[in-house]
Amino acid sequence: MSRYVLSEEALIELDEIWGYISQGNPNAADEWIEKLLDACDTIARNPRLGHKRADITDKSVLFWPVNTYLIVYRVNPDHIEVLAVTQGSRDIPSYLRRRT
Repeated sequence: MSRYVLSEEALIELDEIWGYISQGNPNAADEWIEKLLDACDTIARNPRLGHKRADITDKSVLFWPVNTYLIVYRVNPDHIEVLAVTQGSRDIPSYLRRRT
């Protein structure tokens, strides 16, 4: 497996991340988005790389940290589905109840 699909919500979050960071430094925003998408590529090549978090959710998702961000994804037979890209400092259980 070496493919990932970004959910509509994940695409919106990436746009929001870029918009927030670009207010101070558009080049840094580009670099962050590239770093997050590179992490998605890495996960797609190694789909079990992430961690289950039974303390956060009973949903069938895995988590992968990228500095202060958290990629939440689901493993499908032929690809990974990136469900969310968010700040790791959020109330993740509440966030996931609204999202997945």
